[in-house]
Amino acid sequence: MDENKRKSETDLSTKEVNIDDVLNNQDASTEICEAVKGLDANRYATKKTVAQGMLDIALLTSNASQLKYVLQVGPKHEFYMLLVVLISISIVLQLLVGLLFVVIGGLDLNDDSDQPSAIILNDVIVIFIFVISVTNIVISAFGIEYSNNPLILERLKYINNEYIRKGNVTSS
Repeated sequence: MDENKRKSETDLSTKEVNIDDVLNNQDASTEICEAVKGLDANRYATKKTVAQGMLDIALLTSNASQLKYVLQVGPKHEFYMLLVVLISISIVLQLLVGLLFVVIGGLDLNDDSDQPSAIILNDVIVIFIFVISVTNIVISAFGIEYSNNPLILERLKYINNEYIRKGNVTSS
């Protein structure tokens, strides 16, 4: 029995718990509790926030690129106004979510007084991210239709029309 206890203590020091030892041991609940105490909720939340922030930056970059494209094409784009409005809403919400990430990152989850605020902020962030996701799905549905570079197509149409016009002038 002492050998099992020493093995369990060694496993706890490396933050590993053997499930067979836990099931066979009478003090299973205390072993699990001691192993879970080693987890730091603040560290997990910070890593999660940083990862979400990086994804937010990638989406923000993508939306900025889409906005540039739509503005370059201009009102010639079939859904110009819709896309400008949706992309702008998405960018504003992403900036707001980024600000909320900064606020929630400064909270101490181990402090009981910060926990209600963290829960509310987390719920608000989840709602905003859902709205951003739906908005970007709609943006993708109405986005680039015919070509990756419609400006070149417009230029080619212009050149073709000029060629035809000049061809008609010289043949007369």
